[in-house]
Amino acid sequence: MIAMPAIDIRDGACVQLVGGAFDDERVRIADPLDALQRWATAGFRRVHVVDLDAALGRHANGDRLAALLASGAASLQIGGGVRTTDIASELIAAGADRRVVGTRALTEPAWLEQLAARFPNQIIVAADVRDGAVVTHGWVRRLAVPIADVLDRVRGLPLGGVLVTAVHAEGRLEGPDLPLVATVARRATVPVIASGGIATMDDLRCLATTGAAAAVIGMALYTGALDARAVAEEFSE
Repeated sequence: MIAMPAIDIRDGACVQLVGGAFDDERVRIADPLDALQRWATAGFRRVHVVDLDAALGRHANGDRLAALLASGAASLQIGGGVRTTDIASELIAAGADRRVVGTRALTEPAWLEQLAARFPNQIIVAADVRDGAVVTHGWVRRLAVPIADVLDRVRGLPLGGVLVTAVHAEGRLEGPDLPLVATVARRATVPVIASGGIATMDDLRCLATTGAAAAVIGMALYTGALDARAVAEEFSE
């Protein structure tokens, strides 16, 4: 299993939220490029980037994403507000290693099928889960679709993976939702990326036993609860 730091962008800054709540922001770094360089220096080769404003349908932080991509400091998988083929195409052309799609991919399976066929193994489907329900549009809407159905819908598509985020655990440093990740890993036919709640090295080791191929870490790295160099060394590509 590999580990990836998270860079969540809001109003141009790198932030960390608790429980997916936009009114509970605990970390803010003015320039996301500073965060990227910090993680690259620690030894991480892949970083997970999310444009939170774009996910909510607000302005996109295009200039910040462009700067991150231009730096070449690490391979980037970028998510947040990717609801057209053109947006996905532009970011991949700009150097994004993988593109993360959520809302439209979950509500329009035909579009996801076309996107995956056009960019095989470069598209990651994000399934954000809060208390057992899949949520979309920046975690504010609930879909009447269980996670098992989402996995069945994407079965057989040439995807780069499925990102399952336990939104209820985000930023709380209380441990990941291991049963959720294990359930997804057993059912998925593509690599599973886990996110939410990771606080310790033991959390990462336990996630590795569930069958997760990768883990996204946010608050624990930004607060120093986890030693970045130790994580990068043990959970590297």
